Amino acid sequence: MLTITGKRVLIFGMTVVFFVLSSIVRGQNYYVQPGDSLHKIAARYGTSVAALQENNGLKTTQIYPGQILSLARRRKAPANSTYTVRPGDSLVMIAKRYQVSISALQETNKISASYVTTGQTLKIPLSKGGAANPSSITYIVKNGEPLYLIAKRHRVSVIALLETNHLSNVSAVWPGQRLLIPKSIPDSGNPAPKFNLSKSDLDLLARLVSAESTGEPFQGQVAVAATVLNRLEDSRYPNTIPGVVYQVESGRYQYSPVLDGRINQPASPSAYQAVEQAIQGTDPSNGANGFYNPTKTTNLWVRSQPVTATIGNHVFFRY
Repeated sequence: MLTITGKRVLIFGMTVVFFVLSSIVRGQNYYVQPGDSLHKIAARYGTSVAALQENNGLKTTQIYPGQILSLARRRKAPANSTYTVRPGDSLVMIAKRYQVSISALQETNKISASYVTTGQTLKIPLSKGGAANPSSITYIVKNGEPLYLIAKRHRVSVIALLETNHLSNVSAVWPGQRLLIPKSIPDSGNPAPKFNLSKSDLDLLARLVSAESTGEPFQGQVAVAATVLNRLEDSRYPNTIPGVVYQVESGRYQYSPVLDGRINQPASPSAYQAVEQAIQGTDPSNGANGFYNPTKTTNLWVRSQPVTATIGNHVFFRY
């Protein structure tokens, strides 16, 4: 056995197996790996299957690779308690943890956004048990059907679907899954999606956004997603998400996370939300098809291009 910079490497003949624990556990969240079961996860982290089910709103022991499980116990909050947002948190996960609705969190904290930032302090309203809307109907997810299309079809918001079904992100659905659809809201005000992307497209784009813009403002994450979609509409680039993300030009990958492997890491909840906004047509980059961090590149060509926006540590440009 060899040890390489914090990674345990087991070598059996010609097979090399890497165990990278940091890639599957972030804070109090666990990313389900192939071959996992609730029994294995419970034993590994000193908890019980029942606690994991209660914690994550699971009615059965069925889980799937890539699913995000909270290892922290869900608890009801006393009146006027507060919570400091941790890395990887989202409004959906905090609401589920304290058994309150997202709308109650937003109203109590006087925020309209569907995202939160690390270090932000939230007031937790009194728990109401998190009961599902009694007028909900059941819908069975079809193969390749992304959550935003289900939301559009039933005239509800994506956030409402996430909250009602205790889902941590827009990619946490699979064919045959039963979703509770809350009561539809006439004229919800959500624009029709600008792009019709598959579930795998959404996941790949979210992973790129997460790898490229972790730590950036949410608006900057939306802008990164928008630049990829802008390339999708440009005849100079491939016309598919995988084609754009994995494109090689002059022997070089267009995105560094593809080169160094970060593209294979699970996307953050905010990255999925950013992609959702971008496919609805939001573009803080102002039509950019590229971006760079001035502190991390010395490329004179990108620095010479017309700048369309500067958000956080990223400069967005179009050529």
